[in-house]
Amino acid sequence: MWWLAAKALISGMLIVAIAEIGKRQPAVAALVASLPLVSVLGMMLLWYARPDAENMAIHTQATFWYVLPSLPMFLVIPALLRHGTPFWIALLAGCALTVLLYLAMAQIGPRFGLKL
Repeated sequence: MWWLAAKALISGMLIVAIAEIGKRQPAVAALVASLPLVSVLGMMLLWYARPDAENMAIHTQATFWYVLPSLPMFLVIPALLRHGTPFWIALLAGCALTVLLYLAMAQIGPRFGLKL
């Protein structure tokens, strides 16, 4: 139970750090947020729980393919905001697009031999 709490605390600290940096330096916060810190931390915890090279290889490769459908969100949200769309609606639209693209990736990826 303590291990789960420690993982949650570390994850929360990353999010708070990004938000605090973003108040003063939005570009630096974006850089920190774009770093695969959560992915690397997740890989370390997964390896600790199950040190299996093939399992890790599948995990990291699937992570790569699942990052791609999330990228358009980071173009849609600023475009909507710059055209006067309220923040929460722009965020919802970006998230909805990402969910749709994730579903498409999950359906289409295996047809091309991707292990997702």
